[in-house]
Parts: sequence; C-alpha cells; structure tokens
Amino acid sequence: MNSLKRDMLSSSRVILTLAANDPSMTTPPTEQTISAPQEGRLRHRDVGVIALPIILSNSTVPLVGYVDTVVIGQQIGSAHLIGGVALAAVIFNNIYWIFGFLRMGTTGLTAQAVGAHNVSKVAANLLRALYVAGIAGVGLVLLQIPLILLFLWLMGGSEQVNTAIETYFHIRIWGAPAALANFALIGWFIGLGRADVAFILQLVLNGVNIALAMLLVFVMQWGVTGVGWAALISDVVAAGAGLWIAVGELKRRGAVIANAEVGNRQALHEMFNVNRDVVIRTASFIVVTTFFAAQGARAGDLALASNAVLLSITLIFIFMLDGFAFAAETLVGQAVGSGRVDRYRDAIRISTMWGLGFALLFSALLWFGGGTMIDFTTEDPAVRAAAREYLVWAAAIPIVGIWCYQLDGIFVGATGTAQMRDTAIISMGVFLVAWSVLTPMFGNHGLWASMLVFYVARAVTLGWCLPGLEKRKFG
Repeated sequence: MNSLKRDMLSSSRVILTLAANDPSMTTPPTEQTISAPQEGRLRHRDVGVIALPIILSNSTVPLVGYVDTVVIGQQIGSAHLIGGVALAAVIFNNIYWIFGFLRMGTTGLTAQAVGAHNVSKVAANLLRALYVAGIAGVGLVLLQIPLILLFLWLMGGSEQVNTAIETYFHIRIWGAPAALANFALIGWFIGLGRADVAFILQLVLNGVNIALAMLLVFVMQWGVTGVGWAALISDVVAAGAGLWIAVGELKRRGAVIANAEVGNRQALHEMFNVNRDVVIRTASFIVVTTFFAAQGARAGDLALASNAVLLSITLIFIFMLDGFAFAAETLVGQAVGSGRVDRYRDAIRISTMWGLGFALLFSALLWFGGGTMIDFTTEDPAVRAAAREYLVWAAAIPIVGIWCYQLDGIFVGATGTAQMRDTAIISMGVFLVAWSVLTPMFGNHGLWASMLVFYVARAVTLGWCLPGLEKRKFG
C-alpha cells in the first residue's frame, strides 16, 4: 500500500514538472490543445475500434469470479464454500461499485476535454481521480472491521458461509487503494479513446488474478485464502502498470499542468456534482444486487449456490456487452465536448445497433449452451439441477439489459448524471415492489423475475429522459 502511494505521488510530480523539463513546451497551460477526434461523421469502424478491445477485456472481469467459483467448486465442491466465495465477491463488487464514479465520471469528463481539445483538463482529470482513489482506498482499509460486520448482517448466510466470506474479505481489502486507482486509470484511458490501453490493464489485472487463483488453490491448496491473495496481488500489479503507462501517455501528449488547474474551483464543483449523482445512482443498484444475493442466501445454501453459478456465467456476457456502452461513453462525450450533434446521434445509433445484435447472440448462447456451462462450473448434482431450473431467467438478461447498458453509456458520456440518479432511485423502488409481489408467489423464480423488472424500469425511465439530454447539451 505504501508503495502504491509513492507511485501515485511520483506520477503526480512527473506530470506537474513536464513543462520545466522540456523547453519545447511553450504553450500556456490554459491554451494547450489535444489532437482532435475524427471530424467527419462517425462510422461503424469508429465504434468497433473502442468496443472490441473493451469487449475482450471486460470478458475477463466476470471470468475472474467464474474461475474462482470453478476452482473452489472443482477442488473442494462444498456448496457453502461456493456460496461463500460468491458472496464475498458480491461484497467487494458492491464496495467498489460505490466508487464507480472514479471510472464513469473520469471517462465522461475526460472525453469532453478531448472533444474540446484541452490537454490540461485531460491531465487534471486523472490527478483528481487518483487523489480521491488513494484517500478512499486507505479509508476502506481502516474501516474493514465494521464493513465486514455490516455485510455479514445484511447477507444473513449460514455460519460456514460467513467463515469463508471473512477469510476472503480480510485479505483482499488491503488492495483497495490499488483497486480504486485502477478504476480511475481505466476510466481515463477510455475517455481518451485509448481502449487498447484499457484492454491491456484489464488483461493484466484479470490474467494475473486467474493465474494466481489456479496456482494457489489447485497447486498450493490454499483454498479460499488463495483466492483472496490472488485478487489482492492482481490489483496492485495492474495499478502499477497503469500509472507507468499514464505517465508515458502524458509525456507523449506534451502535458503541462499547474496546481491551479488541479484545484480549479469550477472543475472541482463539476466533478463533485457528477460524482455525487453517480454515487447515489450506484447506491441504488447496490441495494438491488445486495438484496438479490441476500434473498438467495436466506433461501438456503443450494439456492445461493445455484444463483451464484448462473450469475458468474451471465456476467461474462453482460460485461462483454458493456463494450458498446463504453464506446457510447467515449464518442458521446467527445461529441458533446466538440458541439457535434451529428456525431452524438451517430454514436447512439451505431453503438446500440451493434450492442443489440450481440445481445441476441449472447441470449441464444446462454439458452442453448447454459447447461454445459453449468456442468463445467460445479460437480454438485443438486447445484447443477437447481441452476438449470432458473436458466431461462439468466438467458433473458442480455436482451433485456442491453437497453439500459447503452443508455447508461450515453448519459455517462454526456455527464447527464442527475437523470441517472433519479431514474435509478425510481427503478430500485419498482424492483422492491416487484419482489414483494412475485417472490411470495413464485419463490426464487419470482426473485429472478424481479431483477428483469428492474432492468426494464431502468431502460424505460432513462429512455424517457433521452430527448431532454440532447436538448440540454446541444440547444
């Protein structure tokens, strides 16, 4: 952790002193420009250049959770350990998810700075995000005991499940500063349109995690402890790589930045507003996902394990679909920054067209191949049978969810975060109403149906706000 903080401070000093060390940098900080994005109409290729690397890299994000489930399921096979690791991953997803503004806010603000051709703002956005990531990460480490007690109380799992959760949590939490720095770095690179670098960082992060999980569990026989250490080490390695690449990127762009730019009141106010809205929006989603996991846990270890298996498979396809939403973020943000309404509309149309096509493909793959995926994930016959029973709901998620994923990307790129906040709160309320009606009648089927209702509510409410977003941004 100390090493990571030194790296962050070192990166800041390098960025702040580039002008002094390079006599060719004579442009005042407030007048710096950055090479413009493509000036013509958007093409399918422009979306693909961003979406394809993100699809490939994002597919490895849930693959980590899937591999963790596989190594525990195949090596040990106990339902309570499968469920415990799955719930521990949900806890970290939710903790880190609340800091999703470090990724989403940084992407939108950076893309708009690129569209406005201002490299000073591009660099300042990264520094601000890294400072927040470092402070928040250290805070999570210090608060680890009350955090785990709160989540264990919320989850309501069995004693054996809770033991597995605690083992994993108290190891992985030490990587929080690095994990949050990774959010900021990946968001910044996506905002730049450097999806190739985001791909490399995700590949490093998840590749190291998967390799270490298999080594520490299969070879070293460390069990849940090995899975936790794999996650911790991969976070630190990826953060170090990202900081190194970011410094090189800023040197290449000729970054000149002063402390006044980082502390600019108007920029800080904008960042605060964006981040506040995203935090509230994300907190609403955390309530839904935590509630979903907790209800599965209360239904018993078998329901918990079957839901975990299905989610670990489905998330692979969901994260791949997010590649098109990320493309929308970057291209919409650049269009807003440059005032190009034609490119804004092109970004929405082309990215959604491709996203819908892949959503149909992924739903078909889950429907026809989901049974094989379930069998590969676990050896437990009871878990296999239960997961098959609920497979139809998992198969429906890509085609239902693609609409809200794309709308999220559009609003992130345009920094329309107030609408994201309000619609998320409404959608959470709709989910809870659906759960209260459907679950008593249909049990775990009702729980899955309530999640699909949540997706539909997100899409409908954000879609309702979309015309107003264009009017506000382009007049």
